Amino acid sequence: MDLTQAKEGTEYIITDIVAEDDEMEGFLFTLGCYSGEPITVISRLKGSCIVAIKDGRYNIDNQLASAIKI
Repeated sequence: MDLTQAKEGTEYIITDIVAEDDEMEGFLFTLGCYSGEPITVISRLKGSCIVAIKDGRYNIDNQLASAIKI
């Protein structure tokens, strides 16, 4: 399952990052998205979602969210 299918307010553990290119994977890594890291969807907006990773909150689009497997 990927992050676009996650329930709001539930903490998940990232199992894998399946990015289309190395640049996208590198960007997600700088946000703290990598295997074993907890992630929570705070809320959803049209075409994107707000996630909590470590001590930060980020607005990521659905393309990035679909690359994050939980």
